[in-house]
Amino acid sequence: MKRRTFIKKAAAITATAGLLPSMGCTVSSNSVSTKLLSGKWSDNYQDAMVIDALAGPIQFNIPQSTFPLSASNLEQVKKSGITALNLTVNSSRARGNPFEGAVSRIATWEHELDAHPDVFTRIRNINDIKLAKQNGQLGIIYGFQDTTPFGNELDRVSTFHGLGVRIVQLTYNIQNLVGSGCLVAEDTGLTDFGHEVVERLDALGMLVDLSHCGQRTTLEGIRSSGRPVSITHSGCNSIFKHPRNKDDATLRELANSGGVVGIYHMPYLNQSGIPDISHVVAHIEYALNLIGEEHVGIGSDQGIVPLDTGGNFMTAFEEVSASRTAAGIAAPREDLPPYIPELNHPQRMLTIAEYLSNRGHSARIIENILGGNFYRLFKDVWV
Repeated sequence: MKRRTFIKKAAAITATAGLLPSMGCTVSSNSVSTKLLSGKWSDNYQDAMVIDALAGPIQFNIPQSTFPLSASNLEQVKKSGITALNLTVNSSRARGNPFEGAVSRIATWEHELDAHPDVFTRIRNINDIKLAKQNGQLGIIYGFQDTTPFGNELDRVSTFHGLGVRIVQLTYNIQNLVGSGCLVAEDTGLTDFGHEVVERLDALGMLVDLSHCGQRTTLEGIRSSGRPVSITHSGCNSIFKHPRNKDDATLRELANSGGVVGIYHMPYLNQSGIPDISHVVAHIEYALNLIGEEHVGIGSDQGIVPLDTGGNFMTAFEEVSASRTAAGIAAPREDLPPYIPELNHPQRMLTIAEYLSNRGHSARIIENILGGNFYRLFKDVWV
């Protein structure tokens, strides 16, 4: 599907459903579906531990906000009801020295957290998440989506643990010193150095993430770790076969280790056309049936602040897409903008909860999916 065709069709979907303003207009902080948000799950949502296993306060797939964060950004974060999220703080390998880039990003977010203690709090251990919930703050968990900031120096794992990193994805889409990403033609699995990195992560109580890893590297990551691991943002190959999704055998092995998979809100959920909330829920329900209610969560791969799809959005999207293609990291279906129209608002997790409730899922199962399962996983891994 052509990118501009996507925008037109997405506009039609959201206008019909009454979900968002016209896609040619700025997405406001009040752009919440009146049809999907009936309010009947609001009390449960307020009590739930809500954890997005891959997200950010602001957009990052198509960067739109700048630092310092605006009053509007902060208001939308408060509105989200999210307790904690895994925020990527490593930078692209194409943007200079990965070690320096990660340190710089951490410094930027440290400044924001210091500037807004009423909105944000740092998450270093499981008790910090409890406090974030009690105090109505958004807990920020620093995470990596690549191990390139470590270079070939194992001691850097400890360095970044000291800087607050608690989740580490072993590879991005391509090969690195640790293993093979999901776009590598021949996945050779974890390297010797990769096994050493996993051992060090285990020793420090840092959660291993295998979302972008190739299938063999994913399986070897699960087996190499002495702790439960995560696939924070992915989908199910049995619904739609895609390099970023995981096979049944992999998901079963993840669950057998005590791990959790987070389902994302990306274009990799269906074969053609615009993905919508039904595709997200289809992957959630498939995973529930396959591996059980204690091993499924949400890793949206989205910012809390919604994408503004007006103005120069298409130009910005095409620039990002061209850059990723040139770097060899673009996955299939990245010709579609990276979001789900009905979930392009701060309270997307509540929307999913109500959708699941309408489909007959119990409050216990929904609360586990919203964050209870990832909360348990963090408790099992972090030391």
